[in-house]
Amino acid sequence: MINYNGRTFASVQTTENGEVNSNTIFRYYQEGSVVWADYAGGGIARGHLIAAVNQQGELDMRYHHVNDKGEIMTGQCYSRPVILPSGKLQLHEEWQWTCRDFSRGHSIIEEQ
Repeated sequence: MINYNGRTFASVQTTENGEVNSNTIFRYYQEGSVVWADYAGGGIARGHLIAAVNQQGELDMRYHHVNDKGEIMTGQCYSRPVILPSGKLQLHEEWQWTCRDFSRGHSIIEEQ
């Protein structure tokens, strides 16, 4: 199983309806099958996520953040890890807002 504890990620790709960008930094932690992260930057004042990880390292998560407009945003996300030739991780994410317009999108974040 992949251990996410202590890993740092940044966004490398997202759909237009997403709010993160390359200046958004995610700091991941893990205890057993529970993963969580803090994130901020690139239009995000402060955010958090909580996830359950399976044996393949896939994450089923829920997230919330306050954006730079002062809006509270919430969503759900399914992340699939890809191990790069360098040994670093990319997370390929399919997500949906659970607020505002309930639109869907996809993103890729990469270990720094």
